[in-house]
Amino acid sequence: MTKSFASQADLDDKKITFEQLSAHCWAYTAEGDPNSGVIIGDNYILVSDATATPAMARDLIAKIRTVSDKPIKYVLLTHYHAVRVLGASAYFAEGASEIIASQGTYELIVERGAQDMKSEMERFPRLFRGADSIPGLTWPTLVIGGGDPFKGELPGKLTVDLGGVKVQIWSPGAGHTRGDTIAWVAEEKVLFSGDLVEYEAGVYTGDAQLQEWPATLEALRALGAEAIVPGRGEAMKGAADVNKALDYTKRWVETLFAAGKEAAAAGMDLKAAMAHTRKSMDPVFGHVFIYEHCLPFDVSRAYDEASGIKNPRIWTAERDLEMWKALQS
Repeated sequence: MTKSFASQADLDDKKITFEQLSAHCWAYTAEGDPNSGVIIGDNYILVSDATATPAMARDLIAKIRTVSDKPIKYVLLTHYHAVRVLGASAYFAEGASEIIASQGTYELIVERGAQDMKSEMERFPRLFRGADSIPGLTWPTLVIGGGDPFKGELPGKLTVDLGGVKVQIWSPGAGHTRGDTIAWVAEEKVLFSGDLVEYEAGVYTGDAQLQEWPATLEALRALGAEAIVPGRGEAMKGAADVNKALDYTKRWVETLFAAGKEAAAAGMDLKAAMAHTRKSMDPVFGHVFIYEHCLPFDVSRAYDEASGIKNPRIWTAERDLEMWKALQS
């Protein structure tokens, strides 16, 4: 009998933490589940990553309302993955007027948003409880031009004034996807990285640009953040712990890609590539949350990129199952 995806068996609720990192910045984390960030100004609020469903977003909104009644005017999509964006419609009732994304993220929604939505819903049944509340794909209302590495573009930068605090938003480079976008509160040195940075959780690279990712992490390091809300894992406080999260993510990406290059050079099939990758990944990362879920997708992408496939192949529910079947044979 074929085993199911590791994430399909993960049905236990996670402990939610809503903690203040600085005068205006908050982290909403959940034991390795996707995180969100919140920046609360005197006039408006910005949420970074909308959550997977409107029902889940309302849980975050309830936490926000314990500390502020200001309109949640801005929702930032750090990238296009369904588990991050499909909760956006819940914020309209809370004052949202702008859903912000990079040009790269907008293009990825056009190119593969519908397929990703179906794929992720089947991969993550727990995160998509209440999926009937999703009205459809999330489309940005404000697109930040530039920053597409495929076109050699320089990143555009948007500054949002929330009242008493300004948030800088831009694409620092390719990594988790080619459209990754961050929020940076310079005055308080707090970084909201999306899935460009993780800590003590699986680093999903199924749609990644692995070659460029380490340089993007170094660009983030150069900001000198003193707190970070990573895509998954606990919020990190203090420069040393911020660097620990950056180093963790960089080690995952570089270890994975090195194994992918070796597997591709040797002409291994996917099952053999997985076994080869486990030799270097399992001892270091095998204990972390969603490791077993991420690894099949990560190995597939590392092998593809090492084989010269620059633009990641689109994951569909059907391709998910084909990949999983190949690994079980």
